[in-house]
Amino acid sequence: MTDVWIWLIVAALVVGIAYLLYRKRPSRPVPNVLRRGQPLPDFSAVDEQGKPVRSTDLKGTPAIIIFVRGNWCPFCSRQVKDLTAHYKDMVDLGARLIFVTPKPQETTRRVAEFFEVEFEFWLDESLTVTRKLDLLMEAAVPESYAREYGADTIWPTSLVVDASGIIRFVELSKQIIDRPEPKTLLRELQKAIGN
Repeated sequence: MTDVWIWLIVAALVVGIAYLLYRKRPSRPVPNVLRRGQPLPDFSAVDEQGKPVRSTDLKGTPAIIIFVRGNWCPFCSRQVKDLTAHYKDMVDLGARLIFVTPKPQETTRRVAEFFEVEFEFWLDESLTVTRKLDLLMEAAVPESYAREYGADTIWPTSLVVDASGIIRFVELSKQIIDRPEPKTLLRELQKAIGN
């Protein structure tokens, strides 16, 4: 019996250390075009009504821009839900909250509507913006969803952009499960507008 307990403890320690090393691994470097202090690159997408939208149209208004993998991703849906608790604080500061996604997000849109918040959804169906900003995740869509959504998707990324169009905060997720806390985005937004 003692040998079994020793092996279980050793196995638990090995698994625990492996997990910690996995979590501590360096994050993906921020693409040069999205570095803090640089202007938000010019890119275009379409909104939910199919109308063209451009990143340059954001000048004059601070914005939080969140690049999400798709409505099939439970971590992206959770991120939308978590942000609803701070939505009013963000818009009261004059900010726009924009989700860029490769496919229409009916699920996350329903979450936003349930909480009566007006998030904007910009579509990058061909992943042109994603490639331009170096946020492509190749072959990252689970096989069960790849037929409908394609194999490639967006690397989860959050930006805070000030009213002059300068990136003030950027965070790329280390793994697909982590996202910045809404309070972090709110705090960075406050810093970006000088509050």
